[in-house]
Amino acid sequence: MSEVELTTEGPVWTVTINRPERRNAVDPATALQLNAAFDAFEADETAAVAILTGANGTFCSGFDLTVAASGAGERYDPAGEGPMGPTRRLLAKPVIAAIEGHAVAGGLELALWCDMRVAAENSTFGVFCRRWGVPLIDGGTVRLPRIVGQGRALDMILTGRAVGAAEALSWGLADRVVAEGSALVEAQALARSIAAFPQICLRADRASAFGQWDSDLAEALKAEGRGGVEPLRREARSGAARFTGGAGRGGQAAPD
Repeated sequence: MSEVELTTEGPVWTVTINRPERRNAVDPATALQLNAAFDAFEADETAAVAILTGANGTFCSGFDLTVAASGAGERYDPAGEGPMGPTRRLLAKPVIAAIEGHAVAGGLELALWCDMRVAAENSTFGVFCRRWGVPLIDGGTVRLPRIVGQGRALDMILTGRAVGAAEALSWGLADRVVAEGSALVEAQALARSIAAFPQICLRADRASAFGQWDSDLAEALKAEGRGGVEPLRREARSGAARFTGGAGRGGQAAPD
């Protein structure tokens, strides 16, 4: 049985961590399989949006502490890949986390790596590795403050407490809260709606949103302008023509 399952439905790919006996904890082999799955997603020209989820009602409980305790098979390079998989990469296409149950420790870091988080009402977020002296080394100390703010991030990082779905939504840690058992279905519907938009423009805007963290305001605005050249040339004129022809009226969000 593979630790990572990959399914596709048109432009939407679903990547599932499948280690239910370990509550979908990630070991080195699983991390390599996650990297391979997202390499394939990135390389496929027909793929537009990916979903990351976990099997059997748990998103991911973090790095497999049985490996951390024994050191068996553990290979950590601070300048290399993250122990959880693709967490030190910025893909060119969006990824949505579909979260049921626990997204904690390294599982929280995987969720933070995703562009958006669709969380079931029973979901729990937390830096549970705090209690075991295991550091956040898959982006948690970087992405969490950027998403929820420094104070709330430190609340989670210093205390290791559990944060439920409602609180996560109020913080912006979760972007959607849905009924228990429906996170994957709702995330797939969201992914299909995102995949329906003109993708050159969508990816340029997304790249600017990520890239602006590395620049001061003046340079970020210039980079945004440079990134808009290709979509203006390749998509904007035809999109404007569709609008003037009557498409998108009445608040319709997705293109015809």
